[in-house]
Amino acid sequence: MAEDTRQEKRASFSSLSEHNTNGLARTSAVASGKSGASKKLVIKNFKDRPKLAENYTEDTWLKLRDAVGAIQNSTSIKYNLEELYQAVENLCSYKVSPTLYKQLRQVCEDHVQAQIHQFREESLDNLSFLKRMNRCWQDNCRQTIMIRSIFLFLDRTYVLQNSLLPSIWDTGLELFRTHIVSDSAVQKRTVDGILEQIELERNGETVDRSLLRSLLGMLSDLQVYKDSFEERFLIETNRLYAAEGQRLMQERDVPEYLHHVARRLDEENDRIMSYLDQSTQKPLISCVEKQLLGEHMTAVLQKGLSILLDGNRVTELALLYQLFSKVKGGLPTLLQFWRDYIKSFGGEIVCTPEKDKDMVQDLLDFKDKMDNVTQCCFTRNEGFINAMKEAFETFINRRPNKPAELIAKYVDSKLRAGNKEATEEELERILDKIMIIFRFIHGKDVFEAFYKKDLAKRLLVGKSASVDAEKSMLSKLKHECGAAFTSKLEGMFKDMELSKDIMIQFKQYIQNQSEPSNIELTVNILTMGYWPSYIPMEVHLPSEMVKLQEVFKVFYLGKHSGRKLQWQPTLGHAVLKSEFKEGKKELQVSLFQTLVLLMFNEGEEFSMEEIRTATGIEEGELRRTLQSLACGKARVLNKNPRGKDVEDGDRFNLNNDFKHKLFRIKINQIQMKETVEEQVSTTERVFQDRQYQIDAAVVRIMKMRKTLSHNLLVSEIYNQLKFPVKPGDLKKRIESLIDRDYMERDKETPNQYHYVA
Repeated sequence: MAEDTRQEKRASFSSLSEHNTNGLARTSAVASGKSGASKKLVIKNFKDRPKLAENYTEDTWLKLRDAVGAIQNSTSIKYNLEELYQAVENLCSYKVSPTLYKQLRQVCEDHVQAQIHQFREESLDNLSFLKRMNRCWQDNCRQTIMIRSIFLFLDRTYVLQNSLLPSIWDTGLELFRTHIVSDSAVQKRTVDGILEQIELERNGETVDRSLLRSLLGMLSDLQVYKDSFEERFLIETNRLYAAEGQRLMQERDVPEYLHHVARRLDEENDRIMSYLDQSTQKPLISCVEKQLLGEHMTAVLQKGLSILLDGNRVTELALLYQLFSKVKGGLPTLLQFWRDYIKSFGGEIVCTPEKDKDMVQDLLDFKDKMDNVTQCCFTRNEGFINAMKEAFETFINRRPNKPAELIAKYVDSKLRAGNKEATEEELERILDKIMIIFRFIHGKDVFEAFYKKDLAKRLLVGKSASVDAEKSMLSKLKHECGAAFTSKLEGMFKDMELSKDIMIQFKQYIQNQSEPSNIELTVNILTMGYWPSYIPMEVHLPSEMVKLQEVFKVFYLGKHSGRKLQWQPTLGHAVLKSEFKEGKKELQVSLFQTLVLLMFNEGEEFSMEEIRTATGIEEGELRRTLQSLACGKARVLNKNPRGKDVEDGDRFNLNNDFKHKLFRIKINQIQMKETVEEQVSTTERVFQDRQYQIDAAVVRIMKMRKTLSHNLLVSEIYNQLKFPVKPGDLKKRIESLIDRDYMERDKETPNQYHYVA
């Protein structure tokens, strides 16, 4: 039974083998009952290929040629496309591929060559010529695709295996390039037409962009775009924008010109997106930027930067920065002009004495404006911010000392009571802005001298708007200049606080006295080194006041032995109780005003000379005092004869008819606008302090180095000093120290110095 089955299986397998189309017969050795039997694989030769009919190749080619001709002439194809594809496959199977490829190429070449004649017509205008060229190109592409679909087997076997042969599509492109586009007359006319259309569009006319896109795509596909079109296109663009830039720089103002440049760049970018090749973008945009901006950078900035900055034209400034950032060397040029503008504008603010009154406010407004420009227009560019700081520092120090003095006075005006302009937050913001300007000043010691003088007035007369604001300003100065800079200013605040404690103790002391005074005395104890130096003035005080001063002196020196008290009547003030016809009033007056008014308890009328003799007040000060009492808003005294100024022969009497809506009236002393002498004395004090600092620096350096050349010594001094100093002044200080035997010149080398121990 087992044997029969094996026979059936063999027969079945054998019949399958016979019908195998590839001629490979496989037989199976059927396993016997014995274990370890092997299988056999038998290989037979191919059967002979059937031969083609005698005229099959020629007949098939004729069919194919007719089909290609029909495609080229846009007529219907007689044969079924599947049949034609099969025919190509059959020919390729019988190694006719090389001949078939050559024949197909020849037919295509003949057809393309015949197309050239339609482009020889001279009567065609440029646009019609372009349309005809585009139609021919589109037809060629469509025909090549159809022909390839029939000859696809040839393309994917024979052509693919021969790397040197172009594919059918590439052959179509190559033939079109060789016989149509490479023709010099045709190529010139095509490119001329395209350039003409682009120029029309640049002049504002509407053109057929799809036509341009197709033709430029053709040049790109045929790999002649760069040589035939792009070079000429860039030359024409260069010429056009060079002429346009020259013309418009003359005709238009800078803001209008900048907007025009931005519009032109947008238009060219749009052209690249619409129909130009992407490879043209970089050279094209670079060309436009160079001709419209690069060639006119200096002219644009000279003509328009100051106008834009003066008018705070933020939009145009942002556009200017954006455009200049695209041009080589644009930003450095803009930076230089920006720096020069700040130096020029700021220098005018600082160096015009007529503008001194508003100098600091103008500087703050100018700084705010420039900050806004860097932030909104120059994208917070670090280089521009640093250039602005450098420019501010340069122009603000062109005029030594004055800006520092005026900044100190500006701070005083903001911190003084009666400044109702600002809330605490606004005041803090103003102080922060002032500190930014303060940083630029080299002579910070000048600021300190004037600030200290004004702070003393605010503290002593109680005119400070806010202790918090005072301490905030002090902390800002300390942070900026260090503890040494503010140590004296802090000492002034400490004196005021200590004085309050001393007065509490003094009041208790007075109450324990056997003869309590009917005058209430308040004393501020000022440490001489901390406060500005005041010129002592001797005046004749009433005996009650002198007695009370003595009581305080005994009290104070009893607690602090070894100290010396020096009274400063110029800083004193008092509250006087007075009685007029209208009723009782309290007058808040200075000590000098007090001395004058108290005289009228003793008599009814006095001359100026009599008052001066009785009070001992210096003549200029007395005139101002009498002027405040007899010629101001609150006229407590009558002056005879009437007038605004106090003359030598004037006489004064008490105004019993004095009226005022308030009970307590503050009569302000007529303030001289800070006298020239006062300014000079403050400046001289600063100069004196500077001399001491220079001397100390020189001695310190020489003590450490022992021997040093003049140039090295000067260099070391400049490193140590925090204020500007002229070389001539340094030389004088060195000579002074040599005279005082702190150092000596080298006997052989006069330019060398030795320290004298």
